[in-house]
Amino acid sequence: MRGNGKSDKPHDAIAYENDAEAKDIMKLMDLLKIKQYSAIGYSRGSIITTRLLVLDKRVQNAVLGGMGLDFTNPEWLRRKMFYRALMGDSIPELKGVVDYVKSQGLDQLALAYLQKAQPSTSKEILGKVNQPVLVIYGDKDSDNGSAAELAKILPHSSIATTPGDHNHAAATTEFSKEVLNFMKKNNYFSPL
Repeated sequence: MRGNGKSDKPHDAIAYENDAEAKDIMKLMDLLKIKQYSAIGYSRGSIITTRLLVLDKRVQNAVLGGMGLDFTNPEWLRRKMFYRALMGDSIPELKGVVDYVKSQGLDQLALAYLQKAQPSTSKEILGKVNQPVLVIYGDKDSDNGSAAELAKILPHSSIATTPGDHNHAAATTEFSKEVLNFMKKNNYFSPL
């Protein structure tokens, strides 16, 4: 995704606005001529996956990992704090994040712009999602609000808990099993 890995990392805040990340994925699906797909996101990836759920009719089902209800608020304080910290403000509780970004040689400005332009999807819009959705989180993860509350507003959702905190739950065997079971239940492995 833009701003990450080997993708472009524009140093222009506008490059990350207006659902740019979701639109990148949709364009890739166009280029690959994909007619239906499942989307699996974790943390910020879950936020982008919710955008795909509402913007792309090809999404058949989705997994939202490591995410609670808080991102539905466009004024989410956690997002704003991450933006400020990545822009250089001293925010003690996020010092570890900024130190990690620097130690890994990540593009701090691109990551800040990603935070600034992070989309939110309202509870009302999520309440109209018709695709099956698995909401999955670690039993020690409360970083992004209540996953149970997020699952409640999605009409066709199920919820699963795995061991771990926000940074480790996705790496567990239990997480993988829950995702695979959800995909099997929702015919992901059947011919389309």
